[in-house]
Amino acid sequence: LSLSLLVIGLDNTILNVALPTLQAEFSSTASQLQWMVDSYILVFAGLLLTLGAVGDRFGRAKALQAGLLIFAGASIWAAFAPTAGQLIAARAVMGIGGAFIMPATLSIIIHVFPEEERGRAISIWAGVAGLGIGLGPVTGGLLLEHFWWGSVFLINVPIALLAIAGGLLFIPESRDPDATALDLPGGVLSMAAVSALVFAIIEAPSKGWLDPLVAGGLVLALVLGVGFAIRELRTADL
Repeated sequence: LSLSLLVIGLDNTILNVALPTLQAEFSSTASQLQWMVDSYILVFAGLLLTLGAVGDRFGRAKALQAGLLIFAGASIWAAFAPTAGQLIAARAVMGIGGAFIMPATLSIIIHVFPEEERGRAISIWAGVAGLGIGLGPVTGGLLLEHFWWGSVFLINVPIALLAIAGGLLFIPESRDPDATALDLPGGVLSMAAVSALVFAIIEAPSKGWLDPLVAGGLVLALVLGVGFAIRELRTADL
């Protein structure tokens, strides 16, 4: 579980040190460089709640394995992406994998560990997440010094494969016994609301908070969030 979480923390920061190299490689604009980082964050944040509910309903171990496979596959795509646009798309797909992985790891910990061990297990889980974020720039710098830029993505693959193997050996399947049917309208509303909010926050530093695009994103996030709340008050589905 810690290995599974490590790739998410690592990938949040490892790309930052590679941006100058990627700018030279693809002759990227400032906007393209920004979206190489932000496409991952936007998709990850938008899908986190919904894919966590999918794992609770259909199997957390399966969701974790699926997320790791998606993450590893998208990392290979990113490493060999021929254009900036494909790299941005690959990063977005990595966000899908991350949104499967993170909620599944925490749900599995809560299910597997008894109450007296759960606090220590969650502390290790949180510590590894922070470790991955801290190791990202250092690892990225070392890889770029000795290898080509794609290595900052390929580093995810062996970690993900080890996590998949460990999961098959040690992680039991579990589901939420009280899970209701998936609330697809609610899921769409939550994804759209979070995505609009994160998009506005991402764009605000460069465009300004009063920019029509940013202000529109914030208003849209508020409207969708209210719609999500109303929907959840009227349905028993998750």
